[in-house]
Amino acid sequence: MTRAMGAAMRRIHVGNALSAFGLGFTVPYLYVYVAQVRGLGAMTAGLVLAVFAVAALIVLPFAGRAIVRRGPRPVLLAALVTAAVGSLSLGLASSSTAVLLSAAALGAGQAVMQPALATMIVDCSTADTRSRAFAMQFFLQNLGLGVGGLIGGHLVDSTRVDSFTLLFSIEAAVFLLLAVVMATVRMPHSPRIEDAPAQSAKGSWKQLLGNRAMVQLSVLGFVLFFACYGQFESGLSAYGVEAAGISTSALGTALAANTLMIVVAQFAVLRFVERRRRSRVIAVVGLIWAVAWVMAGYAGLGHGSQEMATAAFVSTYALFGLGEAMLSPTVAPLVADLAPTGMAGQYNSAFALVKQLALAVGPAVGGPLGASLPAPYIVTFLLFSLGITFLALRLGRQLTAVQDQPWLGKSRVVARGGAAAEPVVAEA
Repeated sequence: MTRAMGAAMRRIHVGNALSAFGLGFTVPYLYVYVAQVRGLGAMTAGLVLAVFAVAALIVLPFAGRAIVRRGPRPVLLAALVTAAVGSLSLGLASSSTAVLLSAAALGAGQAVMQPALATMIVDCSTADTRSRAFAMQFFLQNLGLGVGGLIGGHLVDSTRVDSFTLLFSIEAAVFLLLAVVMATVRMPHSPRIEDAPAQSAKGSWKQLLGNRAMVQLSVLGFVLFFACYGQFESGLSAYGVEAAGISTSALGTALAANTLMIVVAQFAVLRFVERRRRSRVIAVVGLIWAVAWVMAGYAGLGHGSQEMATAAFVSTYALFGLGEAMLSPTVAPLVADLAPTGMAGQYNSAFALVKQLALAVGPAVGGPLGASLPAPYIVTFLLFSLGITFLALRLGRQLTAVQDQPWLGKSRVVARGGAAAEPVVAEA
């Protein structure tokens, strides 16, 4: 990595931390703000959360093409300004229409930040440094979310509208500060599709869907996000409260254990996964999460004491955190290595779209199931975790040797996309 790339990467990491800080600053309090503080009711508050997901699903297919054509930085700057406007207007909105429109702007802006920042990391890293760069991104994102949520919780007062207006105004200022920081990043030259005809957008999606390894990784990614992230604040928490009798304070402890595991284990885990096949690392994560669901099953369906149930439930979240720490330097770099030259933005946006779909479907399925049918809920997601292991091993058969074992490419060009002539296929 050159000195210029290192300087750019440091600013990008600052950007990741600030974007996560802004997200953690307000999102945990959106429901209370809309339903209670503004007095718009639970229905409107639920629609606001749905609008976040819908806005992301609408803009992400276009974001990928824009990143490919214009580069990630201009797209990121536009997303940051959009998010800042949405956040500020949300803090001032008093009607249902204004709240929903503001939430749409904020959700769209935040959704585009993720693939834009990921593509900037790809452009400013090499095959040797990419896993560590994405591990740092994940570490800073979790740190930013935690710090943002902690500070935001001390600023808000559900009896004062102006405290929430201040909260959203600070978030808007954070996004604008991030725009200033990102405007100073000097990106290294990377391939762009400047003169592609308008109809080539359909062709680029056709090319992506023709990449069997990327399609399989997308299916695997959906299951990963559906079975883990999509359950954190919906199905698993509902199961813990209803079936395991977990108190709200213990639920908070479990969430803290998840974050603490990520923060503490991230770089120790990185040393383990850097020299392991990516497909097998993901397969191991499936097994770790299967153990986590067994622990959750013991917490709610076993016959131990309440203290043992609580300890098992907290351990479930900690094991999920360990798996997340293993995935962060594995999955995102693999998406980048599967992308043909100049198409990293398209592939990052496609994978972000898959994530959003899983996060939209996961709570809708897991919430009611976890609250009303605890035993089928545990069995279902235990099977999903074992499915992760199966899909990961199957994916390994589609990857080239260098895509699955990136350290092999230190002395040669990494083969991208799996579409080149006769790639060397990694052993299963």
